[in-house]
Amino acid sequence: MFYTLLEAAGTAGAADGAAPGVGGGFMWISLIIMVVIFYFMIIRPQKKQQKEQEAMMAQLKPGVSIMTTSGFYGVVLDVVDDTVIVEFGNNKNCRIPMNKAAVAQIDKPEAETAEDTEEEEKKEKKDKKMSLGKKKDE
Repeated sequence: MFYTLLEAAGTAGAADGAAPGVGGGFMWISLIIMVVIFYFMIIRPQKKQQKEQEAMMAQLKPGVSIMTTSGFYGVVLDVVDDTVIVEFGNNKNCRIPMNKAAVAQIDKPEAETAEDTEEEEKKEKKDKKMSLGKKKDE
């Protein structure tokens, strides 16, 4: 079918007095440019988003605060394969098993992240001191 469209375009040009097949190269170039634009605007961002989603799913563990795709906030109690058991609110009886895909984002309290960075800095300083001490001994 595509070949017949090209052939029809070539004969239409011949009827106008132009050489048959003129503009066929331009059509192929424009088609290739459209495919490249399609790739960079749709496929590539989708793959990037999928990688980010997989990285977020790898961070799911008990005790992590999450927000679901429906906007509910909860705390993860258990992670089993593709299922996450989430506790919502202060009521300990509201535990709902959900699919991992229903997790929209992972929330980390600012105090917790500040503590984590402080602990990491302390560990790095300790490691540097130990490595300097070992170099002096040698």
